[in-house]
Amino acid sequence: MPERIHNAQYVIEEVEKAVVGKRDILTRIMTAILAGGHILIEDIPGTGKTTMALAFSRAMGLQERRVQFTPDVLPSDLTGFTVYQKETGKFVYQPGAVMCNLLLADEINRTSPKTQSALLEVMEERQVTVDGVTRRTGDPFIVIATENPAGSAGTQLLPESQLDRFMICVSMGYPTVEEEMEILRRSQAEDRTAGIRPVIDAASLREMIKEAREIYMHERICRYIAELARSSRENSWIELGLSPRGTVALTAMARACAYLKGRAYVIPADVEEVFPSVAAHRLLLNMKAKVGHIRVEEVIRQILENTEKPALKTRR
Repeated sequence: MPERIHNAQYVIEEVEKAVVGKRDILTRIMTAILAGGHILIEDIPGTGKTTMALAFSRAMGLQERRVQFTPDVLPSDLTGFTVYQKETGKFVYQPGAVMCNLLLADEINRTSPKTQSALLEVMEERQVTVDGVTRRTGDPFIVIATENPAGSAGTQLLPESQLDRFMICVSMGYPTVEEEMEILRRSQAEDRTAGIRPVIDAASLREMIKEAREIYMHERICRYIAELARSSRENSWIELGLSPRGTVALTAMARACAYLKGRAYVIPADVEEVFPSVAAHRLLLNMKAKVGHIRVEEVIRQILENTEKPALKTRR
């Protein structure tokens, strides 16, 4: 296991060749990948969302596909379709974009709800059914979707039921002055991901995901996660709290966080560290919070502060 943990760190270091100054975000995305989840990156255009996603796929040696979502993208573009071949007299399946290991769904909130639903079904089941025949996607299968914030021309908010399918939601944010200067120095290269070498392959990543799932979690940690979910549902600022799918995602992320740090067990700090990225896109603030200009980050901090953490026994 230690060797594979180092490989996960090497993946992050490779991605940093293309992405400047976002170590925390890269670590969070790598944690979600080890947890077997899908990632949603929400930010304004031009902050490096697409570059980061492509860098991850190349650093992990995965078969990648990219779809630029527009209103005319059809569900069959993702799932595939069958075509009649006159020479053989048979229908032949033409694979869609999801038949890969890593799908970059660029600007997912620009396409139609029908196409979004087709993608989200594949994300949940890791398979597609075309003309009555079910086919599995690649293993592992990871979706890194990007979306521009609401208010950008031609975009529409993803409904809560679709947002809940993403394990985490992160934001790149603007770079600092020093980071932007480094970006300018690197901008002479035509392809910022050209120098990235594959550190692992799909088989290695499958083993790492399996090992992360086997990380030990004490019953008190499970109760802590359940209490955080309950607190979110009873919070006076929140209309829609953390779903059961969200608690499952939080559990998987906590295990992957411990794994990435080289521990064979989960501690409360792991849960606290990943809770904001798991919960932020799942919590729906009520009108009282909106009128009071309360931000979801403040509510998450309040939930963490007001939920009692389990005490850990120390050996003497």
